Amino acid sequence: MQFIFDTYYLILYTLYVHDLEGEAALTQKLNVGMVSLGCDKNRVDAELMLGSLISSNYNIVRDEEEADIIIVNTCGFIESAKQESIDAILEYSKKKDDGRLKVLIASGCLAERYSDELMEEIPELDAAVGTGDYMKIEGIIDEVIKDKKRVKRIGNIDYDVDLEGSRVLTTQKFTAYVKIAEGCNNSCSYCIIPKLRGIYRSRSLGNIEREVKQLAQNGTKEIILVAQDITKYGSDLYGRKMLVSLIKKLSLISEIDWIRLMYCYPEDVDDELIQEIKNNDKVCKYIDLPLQHINDEILYNMRRLSNKKGITSLINKLRENIPDIIIRTSLIVGFPGETDEQFNELYDFLAQYQLDRVGVFIYSQEEDTEAALYKNQIDEKTKKKRQRNLISLQKKISRNKNKANIGKTFRVLVDGTNDKGMITGRTYGDAPDIDGRIYITKGADLKLGEFVDVNIKEAYDYDMAGEVNYESS
Repeated sequence: MQFIFDTYYLILYTLYVHDLEGEAALTQKLNVGMVSLGCDKNRVDAELMLGSLISSNYNIVRDEEEADIIIVNTCGFIESAKQESIDAILEYSKKKDDGRLKVLIASGCLAERYSDELMEEIPELDAAVGTGDYMKIEGIIDEVIKDKKRVKRIGNIDYDVDLEGSRVLTTQKFTAYVKIAEGCNNSCSYCIIPKLRGIYRSRSLGNIEREVKQLAQNGTKEIILVAQDITKYGSDLYGRKMLVSLIKKLSLISEIDWIRLMYCYPEDVDDELIQEIKNNDKVCKYIDLPLQHINDEILYNMRRLSNKKGITSLINKLRENIPDIIIRTSLIVGFPGETDEQFNELYDFLAQYQLDRVGVFIYSQEEDTEAALYKNQIDEKTKKKRQRNLISLQKKISRNKNKANIGKTFRVLVDGTNDKGMITGRTYGDAPDIDGRIYITKGADLKLGEFVDVNIKEAYDYDMAGEVNYESS
């Protein structure tokens, strides 16, 4: 399995294990590797685990072959994610054959959901750590090594989310995800997350502010606010939605240039939030709205709280108030009972409203969810055909939108190079990893984390290319 940051976010640390029976003398030096799969909320958990470990004198090692302990932070949301996590665990279990790898641990959603099955089917697995016990990772490692027994820690899904402590970024230091809440109170019929992550729990304003200040002091310029639903932030703690108050507070941190909003459920995007996005220069004119579908019957069966009228009204309002806003969404095709007519309605909606960024997912029949028991499950061939059709449409929409940007100048955050050594970056309309990139064809001596103005010269399906406008910059 290839360890690359775009896929697995690998960080390896050196753990010092002490002899607890005697004189606390250093008896063994072990290398600990971390592989994190799935969403960016899971990534934050992995970063907190790494922070917990590094606080006990860890050193980074980057060669997986040197790892004595590997932790696979798993995803268990849909079938493809589960399979990816299982494949990773099985791949690393082979390393125990040569005696180099001493401890293998599975953490995260898959471990929370299928701990018994994983421990039974994969004897090389030494521990299963659920979604609420990852901050106990040092003690779990110690228990496995010292007591020489297999460990299972699950069920703590309603833990206190105001965590304190260090955090090790797996992103570049100028960009960081900030999880502002855990769990979910939405009861979408296809989703297992509430059973894996617990009820919706907001972090306090002060807890988040302290974390972002620390990130900013260490060089972070872009923060990406994430949760299962950030628009409900604060409603449990403060009795009302507090996302705008949080944004205002974080905007006062001088080192922060961009605040990006991910996972805003459409029914909770109100006028106050729209005006904050419009008027706050630090908030990217970008919003992620997980719509999932547009047909009212499908939305009802999904147990979504939005409907077609509300969705289209919101899109129109966003574009009227913020003409240059970039709207990202995710759509599900092949939901049980989805007819050709209902799919065509979704297709026509996308063709008409021309959303800027779209992820298209095939419905996954997940056990322990309401929708798994629905009749009229759609066959895989039909699901994949519908997915291809929507992706093909969105590719044309994206290319046309990019072509319309030729000649325009955008502020770009320089964040890397491609495999040919070309400098790349992102505009306000591009979240890392999931959206497009700007290839900077002319512009020497650019530094990672630097903001520059780029004049667009070429457009592709999802990416664009341009030259630095030094006069503007």
